Amino acid sequence: MKTAIATVSIAGDLREKLAAIAAAGFDGVEIFENDFLAYDGSPRDVGQMVRDYGLEISLFQPFRDFEGMPEPQRSKVFDRAERKFDLMGELGADLVLICSNVSPASLGGIDRAARDFHDLGERAAKRGIRVGYEALAWGRHVNDHRDAWEIVRRADHANVGIILDSFHTLARKIDPESIRSIPGDKIFFVQLADAPQIDMDLLYWSRHFRNMPGEGDLDVYGFMRAVAATGYEGTLSLEIFNDQFRGGSPKFISVDGHRSLVYLMDRVRRAEPDIRLTSPEMPDRIAVSGVEFVEFAADEEEARELGTLLHTLGFERARRHVSKDVDLWRQGEINIVINTERDGFAHASHVVHGMNVCDIGLRVENAEATVERAKALDAEPFDQPVGPGELKIPAIRGLGGGLIHFIDEQSDLAKVWDIEFQPVADKSTDKRGDKATSAGVGLTRIDHVAQTMNYEEMLTSLLFYTSIFETEKTPMVDVVDPAGLVRSQVIENAEGSLRITLNGAENRRTLAGHFIAERFGSAVQHLAFETSDIFATAAALAANGFQPLEISGNYYDDLEARFDLDSAFIEQLKQAHALYDRDEQGEYFQLYSPGFGEGFFFEIVERRGGYRGYGAPNAQFRIAAQKRHMRPKGMPKY
Repeated sequence: MKTAIATVSIAGDLREKLAAIAAAGFDGVEIFENDFLAYDGSPRDVGQMVRDYGLEISLFQPFRDFEGMPEPQRSKVFDRAERKFDLMGELGADLVLICSNVSPASLGGIDRAARDFHDLGERAAKRGIRVGYEALAWGRHVNDHRDAWEIVRRADHANVGIILDSFHTLARKIDPESIRSIPGDKIFFVQLADAPQIDMDLLYWSRHFRNMPGEGDLDVYGFMRAVAATGYEGTLSLEIFNDQFRGGSPKFISVDGHRSLVYLMDRVRRAEPDIRLTSPEMPDRIAVSGVEFVEFAADEEEARELGTLLHTLGFERARRHVSKDVDLWRQGEINIVINTERDGFAHASHVVHGMNVCDIGLRVENAEATVERAKALDAEPFDQPVGPGELKIPAIRGLGGGLIHFIDEQSDLAKVWDIEFQPVADKSTDKRGDKATSAGVGLTRIDHVAQTMNYEEMLTSLLFYTSIFETEKTPMVDVVDPAGLVRSQVIENAEGSLRITLNGAENRRTLAGHFIAERFGSAVQHLAFETSDIFATAAALAANGFQPLEISGNYYDDLEARFDLDSAFIEQLKQAHALYDRDEQGEYFQLYSPGFGEGFFFEIVERRGGYRGYGAPNAQFRIAAQKRHMRPKGMPKY
């Protein structure tokens, strides 16, 4: 099955769009008329340019306000159609989209519209052109694909078929199962778009908020299953009207689009094994059993400071790499790697971003299969030379410039810490140069990884993680920063062994925006460690000399009233500088380290009962405390 995308979906002039579309792996392109009209070149030049990029013109669109017009308008629209046919001949396009009429002058009636399309089909056949009819969700008389199909059926012409668009069907809450009754050979083209569920005018919703399949809330998957059941074997295309996309990178938006189509076809193929659907073969979505390690790139001074902080958090420097300046810090099932090498990927990452999380290792069943699926979904594999005694660990480039490595139990990868690292006596020192000693504080595993990015990158991240890994997205929430909103959305699996919070900043005055600006791009901003007893952990931290982020006393006064908590319990929370949240499933406790560098920090959490959230109501109070802590270092006031 071929893939295409409409030129209206991405930014740039026509040449830039075509270059990005071709590089992303699409087979064809929908030429949106306005993009053609704005380009300084003849129709023949444009057609040749498309073919020079290895693409085909899958569709020319749109032709508006055609069917059901009274005279003399009817004659004029046929004349206009003939001129468009002339243009298509020069372009080398053989399929045109006609959207349902929205003109106040148009007349209703299925038979009248069918006669118009039959007559147009006669003219189109002489040119070797096919005509596709699409029901706009806001069409004056036809706004339902079932009515559009009835018009096409009655037109009864080989050159007239229906074009289906997921947005127009799903936005009106029309059951996509009705598509299954349409013969596949009468479906001339399929356009796909998702969208967040918003209650607003259909036209405005469509023109500004569409996104790639899998990025929104519409049942594009169910729509596509119905289309596949018809036997349709034509092109799947994306028609995405989105202000954010039209201001973004043509390259990245195109890659997102291609990934979304490949992922959607893979889902449908697995759900409908008896349906003939050509799609790339790949392993199923990858189950992740946990975060195996998190690696920091740092220089020697940063490594010492980070090591001191890890000591107070109860970590032990347990192992050192056999041939590299790389240390392994451990507590419970948590592995923190600090890399101070002067060459290789970590060093390059440090040069660009400063001290940062440059690599995350995930535990999977089959590491090679994970990379295979990621590559099929347009992720870039990563490879660099390995030294004597080192393992070749499968990896891909993640988002934000970092890496994701994969560890499994099927090979020696599970023994990486024994093969590549040697035990060491922990001789770390504190800032004064004295021997730094600490005891474990009850941290057991990584609860979640928080990645901060520009808001416009969030959909890319969401699609990347959910298409490769067996995860689902949670609803987006607004995190209140005193300097503006930060949008937050979680990618997680059912077991809770992989949780990634995506935090999108819209201005650099927020804590998240400041972090992005200082790190030159999106990155992991904090790691959350799990404990089974927040108060025991807080006491152990204090014994280690850990200084938690101080929370305003006003927070605890409000907390007592809001949840009707016992004053002794409130005092416990206050002494630990712990934050608290509760829902109908359970309770959640949080405490934080002060900021490290330009905004990185650690979090410690305890989940009681069935609490599945992330303490979103506490975020604004935590952020205010962090800004107070950072202000002497140049953090802007709010």
